[in-house]
Amino acid sequence: MTNYELMRWLTFPIMTTHLVTVRNDIKGLLKSTKFKSKKASLLDVGGRKSPYTINLPAEVTLLDVPQEEGARAELNLGFTSEILSNIQKKRSNIKDVVIEDMTKSTLADGSYDAVVCIEVIEHVEADDIFVKNIEKVIAKGGWAYFTTPNGDYIKNEGPDKNPDHVRHYTRLELQTLLEKYFDTVDVHYAVKTGKYRVMGLKSFKLSRPLSTLQSIYANIVNRFQSKGVENTSQETAHLVAIGYK
Repeated sequence: MTNYELMRWLTFPIMTTHLVTVRNDIKGLLKSTKFKSKKASLLDVGGRKSPYTINLPAEVTLLDVPQEEGARAELNLGFTSEILSNIQKKRSNIKDVVIEDMTKSTLADGSYDAVVCIEVIEHVEADDIFVKNIEKVIAKGGWAYFTTPNGDYIKNEGPDKNPDHVRHYTRLELQTLLEKYFDTVDVHYAVKTGKYRVMGLKSFKLSRPLSTLQSIYANIVNRFQSKGVENTSQETAHLVAIGYK
């Protein structure tokens, strides 16, 4: 375990409910699934800076789209190797970095045991192709884990519209999409909304100890608030979906 991983491991219990939920879910899936390889090969889609797969017992490949036009000169000047080098200094479970669009995937069929895709699919215009390509790279017996905003409660419209989000799925819409490609699909709600969730989203800063303590307290409260909300469509922030192949 690197110093960076140790720091993250020590602070995970006080982080946001969404982060803790995702990590616990993925750890549980990794333990409960029998893979051919000793360590599961895990593709983290949209995960170049993802904290969700840090220190998990898996060989992780991070996949993300190329940077925007203004940064492509830097990208072509060794950006891939530089990113990989920096990440591997911090993290012990990174096997590779892939910079491409998953809707135009060049990855081999069945090349990963599992895929995680955290708060990404709502940004993707061609979501059908996106999910199809994710399913293709998963070996038989594997799974894909998604989270996305809860469209049954959080509507992406009006003055609060997020311009980076193409859509917010309802539970039924996400279930229907994933069932086109996965044998078994489980979609449920997660994370109680409200003042404690919002307060907990504020970043921790040593220069602002009172605000940091308030955020930590809010995250702990929100963790308890979020127990048993799997079938609660209102006042929940996220959908969690697992597709089994």
